[in-house]
Amino acid sequence: MKIRSVAVLGAGAVGSFLIYSLMQREDVDLCVVARGDRKERLEREGITIDDGKSVRTYYPRICTPQEARGVDLLLVSVKYTGLKDALEDIREIVTPQTIVLSVLNGIDSEEKIAAVIDPSQIVYSLMRVSAERRSTPEGGSVVTFDPTLGWGIYLGEIDSPVKSERIKAIEEVFAGTPCRVVFMEDIRQDQWAKYASNVCYNLPQAMLEVPFGAYFDSEHVAFLRDRLFDEVCEVGAAMGVEVPSTLLAWNSCAKTARFSTLQDLDAGRHTEIDMFGGVLIEKAAEVGVHVPYTEFIYHALKAIEEKKDGKFDYE
Repeated sequence: MKIRSVAVLGAGAVGSFLIYSLMQREDVDLCVVARGDRKERLEREGITIDDGKSVRTYYPRICTPQEARGVDLLLVSVKYTGLKDALEDIREIVTPQTIVLSVLNGIDSEEKIAAVIDPSQIVYSLMRVSAERRSTPEGGSVVTFDPTLGWGIYLGEIDSPVKSERIKAIEEVFAGTPCRVVFMEDIRQDQWAKYASNVCYNLPQAMLEVPFGAYFDSEHVAFLRDRLFDEVCEVGAAMGVEVPSTLLAWNSCAKTARFSTLQDLDAGRHTEIDMFGGVLIEKAAEVGVHVPYTEFIYHALKAIEEKKDGKFDYE
């Protein structure tokens, strides 16, 4: 099995890292999927990336879903809030030989995609990369990341601990690029581990507008983190997944770090609280687990979004 063509659906911060990496493979037919005004804008403005050495604008080939139909590998990197609208594009792109990777955070994007394509075409995965998209004074945007840090895709077969031929093919297509591919024998546990980290570290930080160091310098911020982690673990256990407790000892970021949920609020965007808190509330209801801290922080962040939208500007 050999992958010769790749389409990336979603050119935000994570998608830009994937595009940047694959554009270094001259033997890979790469396209970025977009339609309408977004297609025209990407063709006109390109994707500007700051990789720590230089700031450069890249112009990958932009394809409509129909033009991308039948690619060997589809990488789905849209924002969670845009996944529902992207499902029809995914359905249009995918043919029986297409491998699909969703690198979204969370634990349910594969379930949603499986509703519109053959579930057996999906390789389960997650993305670990520190990338940020920020606006420029000129009205554009730039994506920043450090390609030397070994970020990449963690993936595996959902029903097997064995490295399959298609996973080997994915490893090959990213060989020699900044995006490394890491095979996981239990990808479901790894997805839940990252999900737990997102829930317990992203959400209190965003609600309180505090940097990462607050988790270790304030017993109160740490309390919120720990209670959210407990709830993720309880729901995971009820669904047959054991979440490693070592996540609470994680302290490898700068104290000033602000994660994606807080970055969204800083930039005036809506957050991915539905993917983090909303999904956990849904899964908890399915297995009969009570998650009061998650419910509280979910509604608190929804209210913060409403406030930033001007909903409470009564003057």
